Amino acid sequence: MIAHLISIGNELLIGDTVNTNASWLGQFLHNRGVQVTQVYTITDEPEQIKLTIQQALNKADLVISTGGLGPTLDDVTKKSIAELFDVDMRHEQSVEKHIKELFRRRNLPYSKSNQAQSLIPNNAELLFNASGTAPGMLFTVQDSLLVVLPGIPHEMEHLMTTQIAPRLQDWGSLNIFETRYLKVAGIGESDLIDNWLPNIKSSLNESINLAFLPSSGQVCLRLTGRGKSREEAMIRVHNLSFEIKQRLGNLIYSDEKEDTLDCALGRILTQYGYRLATAESCTGGLMGHMLTETPGSSVYVQGGVIAYNNAIKMSQLGVDASILDQKGAVSAEVALQMAKGVAERMGVECGISSTGVAGPGGGSPEKPIGTVWMGFFTPTQHFAVRAEFSNSRSINKLKSVITAFETLRRCLLGMDELPYNLQKVYPDSLEPVDKAQKGQSHTLSSGDSLNS
Repeated sequence: MIAHLISIGNELLIGDTVNTNASWLGQFLHNRGVQVTQVYTITDEPEQIKLTIQQALNKADLVISTGGLGPTLDDVTKKSIAELFDVDMRHEQSVEKHIKELFRRRNLPYSKSNQAQSLIPNNAELLFNASGTAPGMLFTVQDSLLVVLPGIPHEMEHLMTTQIAPRLQDWGSLNIFETRYLKVAGIGESDLIDNWLPNIKSSLNESINLAFLPSSGQVCLRLTGRGKSREEAMIRVHNLSFEIKQRLGNLIYSDEKEDTLDCALGRILTQYGYRLATAESCTGGLMGHMLTETPGSSVYVQGGVIAYNNAIKMSQLGVDASILDQKGAVSAEVALQMAKGVAERMGVECGISSTGVAGPGGGSPEKPIGTVWMGFFTPTQHFAVRAEFSNSRSINKLKSVITAFETLRRCLLGMDELPYNLQKVYPDSLEPVDKAQKGQSHTLSSGDSLNS
C-alpha cells in the first residue's frame, strides 16, 4: 500500500512550526506495512490544496492531509476539498454538541467560527475527534482513500490510532514490516560500507533493506524486513542483523533505537564497578550534561570540573604551569593531566578530559579550529588522543563528547580499534618539560585562548 502525506500550513514553510506530524505519520504507517513514498508541504491556498490532493490521489492508495481545519480565516482545507469534489456541506450535530461541551467545561464563549467546525463535506465520513474541536474526515475516491486530519499533533495522533489504524488491514496493508536498529559511533558511513560491510548489498533485496542514518559522530543502521507475517519479517531482519554483528562485533554499541552512547558507556562502567569524573575545557560541561541525562547515572557519574580558564586547570586539576607555558592549553600533556587530575581528586577509577580550539576563532597553523585533545585515565591505561573536527563550535563540542565516550567505551572493552583511527599518545612518549618554569606567570600560546 502506497501512501502520500500532505502537510498544510504557511507556518510550516516559513519555519515558525516544525513539521513533526509528517515524521510521526511516516513511522506510524511504516510500522503497519504502509510505504510512504512522498511528503508534500504546501501553503494555505485553496488552489494549491486542491491541486496537491488531486495529484496525490492519482499516485497513491492512501493520502493523508494534516492542518487547516481550525476556526480561523487561514483554515481553508475543508472548504477547498468540498470545492474539489463539487459537494455541499452538511451539519454534524454530534460534533457541535461535543464542541459546546468542551467550551462549557473551559468556561469559554461558543462563537459562529466554532460552529463552522461542525460542517463537513457531504461525501465525507466523519472521523469523530474526541481530543479536540476539529473533526477528521475520510473520503473514498475511486481506488484511493483520502484521510483529512487536524494539524494539532495530539489530535492527529489520536485519530490515527483510534480510527485509521484498525482499518489499514482491510484497506490492503498486507505486508508486515519489522525494523531493527544497530548503532555505532566514531566511524563514518563510507568507512562502514567500504571496509566493514563491503559486500552487504548482496544480502539485500525487496524483502530486506538496510539504510544508513548518520548524525554527529554516529551512524544508525536501520534494518527493515518485509513479509506476509510478523514471523517472516522478523526472520529476515534477524538474519541480516546476525551477519552485520558478525562483521562489526563490539563496534555496535546498541541494537535499541532509543538507546544512547552515554547509556552504553554507563552499562560498562556499572558492570566493572567503575565511577567516572569529567574535566572539561572546550566542551564546557557537555560531557557531564549528556552523562547525567540517563536516570540512575549517579551510580557511575561522580562529578566534573569545567576548567575553562587555565587557572582552574592548575588549581582544581593539578595541571603544571610549565606545561601550559611550553605546550599550551590545547596539548596532549594538558589533556593527560586533566584526566588524571580529576580522577584522583574525586577518588574515582576513570577520568576523561577535553581541551581544544572550539572556534570560530583562535586557531593557528599548528592548532587549527576544530583541534581537540581528549585525555583518558583508567585503572589500566593513561593516554590522550588528538582529533580535528570542523569550523562549527557546536559540532566540535558534540563530536568531542561522542568521540571521548566511544574511546572510553572501547578502551574498557579492550578494543584496539579507536574511533576514526585515532592514535594513543602516552605520557612516557612525550618530550620532557622544563620544570624550572613551574610557578612562573605564563601567557597563552596562539590558539589556546578562551576558545579552548
